[in-house]
Amino acid sequence: MTETHRPIPVEDEISIKDLILKFREWIQYLRSKWLILLICGIVGAALGLVYSLVSRPKYIATLTFALEENSSNDLLSSYAGLASQFGFNLGSSGGVFSEDNIMQLMQSRLMITRTLLDTIYDARGRMMSLADYYIDMNHLRRSWKKNHHIPVDLSFPAGISADSLTYIQDSLMGKFCESIVKNYLDIEKSTKEGSIISVTCTAPDELFAKTFADDLVKHVSLFYIQTKTKRAASNLNVIQARLDSVRQAYHAALYGTAVSTDQNLNPARAIVSVPTITKQTQAQILGAEYAELVKNLEIARMTLLQETPLIQIIDRPILPLKERKVGKLKGLVLGGFIGGVIAIFILMIRKTYQDITKDI
Repeated sequence: MTETHRPIPVEDEISIKDLILKFREWIQYLRSKWLILLICGIVGAALGLVYSLVSRPKYIATLTFALEENSSNDLLSSYAGLASQFGFNLGSSGGVFSEDNIMQLMQSRLMITRTLLDTIYDARGRMMSLADYYIDMNHLRRSWKKNHHIPVDLSFPAGISADSLTYIQDSLMGKFCESIVKNYLDIEKSTKEGSIISVTCTAPDELFAKTFADDLVKHVSLFYIQTKTKRAASNLNVIQARLDSVRQAYHAALYGTAVSTDQNLNPARAIVSVPTITKQTQAQILGAEYAELVKNLEIARMTLLQETPLIQIIDRPILPLKERKVGKLKGLVLGGFIGGVIAIFILMIRKTYQDITKDI
């Protein structure tokens, strides 16, 4: 059986040929417009050079830390079960946060607001809040002059708390947080399986970038540790208060037993010894309870230590920070390339339009 080869349609040959001819036509057309392309490239290169000279450099502050959580072992769990028989809950607080939740927490308005309300000393030695430093860094008061709803002299004094912010201050703080999360802050993990988190703050002022990255991790670490150990710390305080109360009652019972014994030496009748026996019994009961509370207190301290996570700082940003800026050569090359591409695009649209109108 012989194979029959299907002939290539003439239309396909013509379409490929037309495509090649059309491409050559475009090349010839663009070559004829070399002066326009050259001028656009020079203009673009000049604009790129101007941008590289005028644009503000950005400083990169990167802080990395490792998150390690201590899980309760079997021995501590058995102690916690024993303590629960006496009415004390020493159980683990569970996985309140993971690495992903920590990353989301760092981008929350609560943490960024607390960070912006921290104090900082500027180059002149003036103490101000990080929010005021942010306002001066971005020259926001210039735009506030055109907005009658925002006082030009509005500020966030050093030491102000988030609860005492006014309506305007609170709304501005919300805008600050959105801008920082979108334009300044970058949080990522080194690997998907690892527990090392990198916090990068990119800002036009290196002092702001460094201070913000340091303070943000500080506030998140404090909030994280307090949240993880809240139940264990509460149990420890309850047991400590109960222990102090029982200790006072136990000492009072011992003192009462001694007084009752001294008052009833060589009693003539047995009924006289009943108060002494009662005091002794009360002292024995309080002594047993006191011993159990001491044991539970040590277990609560072990639980608190076990529940306290370890946040280890690996690298901190150190001045001078790494600077990111468009160089002169890079501005020339990119500007010239972008100018040439825009010119080619406009010329192609113009020629296509002329071809269409010519056929009509």
